[in-house]
Amino acid sequence: MTVVKFAIPKGSIEDQTFKLLEEAWQTVKGRGKTYRVKLSDPEIEVKILRPQEIPTYVQEGFYDIGITGKDWIVEASADVKILLDLEYGQVNQVIAIPENFEYNNLTELIEGFAKQKRTLRISSEYLTTASAHVRSNKSYQKYYSDIRPMIITPWMRVGENKLVEIFLSFGATEAKPPEDVDAIYDITETGTTLVQNNLKVIETVAYSSAQLIANKNSLDDKIKAEKIADILALLKGVVEARKKLHIFVNVKEENLQKLLESLPALKGPTISKLSEEGWYGVNTVIDKNEFIKIVPKLREIAQGLVVMQPKQILPLEELKQVMGQ
Repeated sequence: MTVVKFAIPKGSIEDQTFKLLEEAWQTVKGRGKTYRVKLSDPEIEVKILRPQEIPTYVQEGFYDIGITGKDWIVEASADVKILLDLEYGQVNQVIAIPENFEYNNLTELIEGFAKQKRTLRISSEYLTTASAHVRSNKSYQKYYSDIRPMIITPWMRVGENKLVEIFLSFGATEAKPPEDVDAIYDITETGTTLVQNNLKVIETVAYSSAQLIANKNSLDDKIKAEKIADILALLKGVVEARKKLHIFVNVKEENLQKLLESLPALKGPTISKLSEEGWYGVNTVIDKNEFIKIVPKLREIAQGLVVMQPKQILPLEELKQVMGQ
């Protein structure tokens, strides 16, 4: 039996990932007791890892597929195939400084420190991304040319520019300024934690969310690719279903056409005659954000409205394109 190895993230998006898996499969066993959980499909082997590790481990083939943040894929420069944006774990990568600093953006911050010949200290978990972004700034290039910022960790120092230092953070990055560093390069969901620590955002660098990724060699393996396609179908089905509503409504024959013109159907609505003469049943799937717009029309011309949240909507016709087949 060929087994597909599946790495899922521990930490901030762990609960949302388990909820996704539970909606996609009937059972998920072992949660909270072990780093190895079991799905109802015996051909899928799941292990919980830090999201920072998953892009590299999937790239190297330790795992066939994984779920991790887009931020960590970029940080690792991982050569993997992104199969699906799972649309949770949404965060922004930002640069923040103490609110009493006079600078309004990264350009001003770098220039202010450079003019005073002061060392600018930045704390981040994203060493590669932070260094590349700072280095690309026009003020940085003006004062330091193409010299790399000094990256400092407990076990190494890389880079030549000692006037701009990026320190590895092991967490609680927002607590570092102003005593330990002058700025942070971090992620935020709402910005509340930054405000609580007297910080202000001076630049939003990138957006990130949870992604389903795959090892490229695994996609070239016919047997594994088939199983990965099944996994993708189930997960995509959950993602799509969360954005939809399944509605059932009864309508008189004289109002049927008006109703059909009002419904933004996923495909075409299903229409069936009811036992009572002159009445029809209509059921269809619509976007959640469209529902409130059609309620007034439904109240006017229809009866017996039932609204359900679909568990899965499987866009099977799209899978070959996503898989690159």
